[in-house]
Amino acid sequence: MNLERYSRQILFSGIGEKGQKRLLESSITLIGCGGLGCVIANNLARGGVGRIKIVDKDMVELSDLQRQILFNEEDAKNKSPKARVAVEKLRGINSSIQLEAKVCEVEPRNIENLIEGSHLVLDATDNMKTRFLINEACVKNKIPWIYGGVFGSMGMSMTVVPEKTPCLTCVFGEFPSFPELGTIPLINAAPIIIASWQTTEALKILVGDENLNPDLIYLDLWPGSFRRIKIKRRKDCPTCIERKFGLLEPGKK
Repeated sequence: MNLERYSRQILFSGIGEKGQKRLLESSITLIGCGGLGCVIANNLARGGVGRIKIVDKDMVELSDLQRQILFNEEDAKNKSPKARVAVEKLRGINSSIQLEAKVCEVEPRNIENLIEGSHLVLDATDNMKTRFLINEACVKNKIPWIYGGVFGSMGMSMTVVPEKTPCLTCVFGEFPSFPELGTIPLINAAPIIIASWQTTEALKILVGDENLNPDLIYLDLWPGSFRRIKIKRRKDCPTCIERKFGLLEPGKK
């Protein structure tokens, strides 16, 4: 195993050679390959995560190029599937890792198969319904996951470790109490910053560092503000306490 390409990362005390080997043995599922997902996929592939599965149903469009760093004008012209294009680009960056593209919508019928065998799931989606579905599937299967969301110049993220931390329902309540926003305004720096935060939390989880961020973090780049919002598990949370999965298992009591 040649670790030379990761030499700078190995010099970092939080990772080291032992941590790098753990990364190479790790498997993650990335749901969404837009502004957040492209940065996450790029960072983790370059960082040597051994198996990366990218899930996205969308095709590349011209308006994506403002912020989605793995795509170019030719991809938009051809309306190429984002997941497949990302995998092709990343194979040219790191041919020593396993990359898999899934061009499909994430739904209750397939999400558990999509995340099966993963050590970690990363949320890079653009809608709350899918995030709540990720939350239910990961809580049910005891897989850590990292939420990330952006709007305008703002961004938020939190790390969910089943049975240890608050889950998405603890913080935001039950779906569909959260309204969908449709097409959102966005500057390209916001997903880069939030995705980099998610990447760092991912590296910590995968190398076994338990010093994870315990808060919901919120930033707004335009005024330059940053907040840590304290969160805690709800004693009556229907998802992580009562283990009711209304989106994943509709109709089941």
